[in-house]
Amino acid sequence: MYGKQTECAIAATSRLAEVYDEGRTRLNAQEIAEGRGLQAPFVAKILTSLSMAGIVKGSRGPGGGYTLARHPKNIKLRDVFQIFERENDNANCPFGGGVCGGGNPCPLHDSLVEIQRDMDTFLDSTSFDTFRAAYQERGFRPAPSGTKPKVAKRESYRARKPGTKRG
Repeated sequence: MYGKQTECAIAATSRLAEVYDEGRTRLNAQEIAEGRGLQAPFVAKILTSLSMAGIVKGSRGPGGGYTLARHPKNIKLRDVFQIFERENDNANCPFGGGVCGGGNPCPLHDSLVEIQRDMDTFLDSTSFDTFRAAYQERGFRPAPSGTKPKVAKRESYRARKPGTKRG
């Protein structure tokens, strides 16, 4: 669905959304990395890209760090996603040879179109305010990096490894 840079960017932006208070609270790359179990140099690189795109604002020096450039309700997942993922205009069919474009659609066509439509809806309609509200209003806190969950294992949205069954 998306790559490591996008995953890190969503994690960093969501952490900044959690503490959003009109820009008074600023977090540096190390603090964001620790809060999300990521590598600080990678987070710093991602924050630079997010800053150039106008998603975050950074300041140097004592009391410096990063904050969101606007309220999290005005930042959609798509805003972050499109910085790191290129739009795929490729109409190639999984059957190969342009089957869908040259005749009847392949057996997967309708399912793939539906998945893409759902992903587009999700990216376009989900704002980072979800993270702010969960953290500030409902008291949700991410588990510290490296801790074992105390809940039953959840089904993952990631593709499972060959030979494993869904949870």
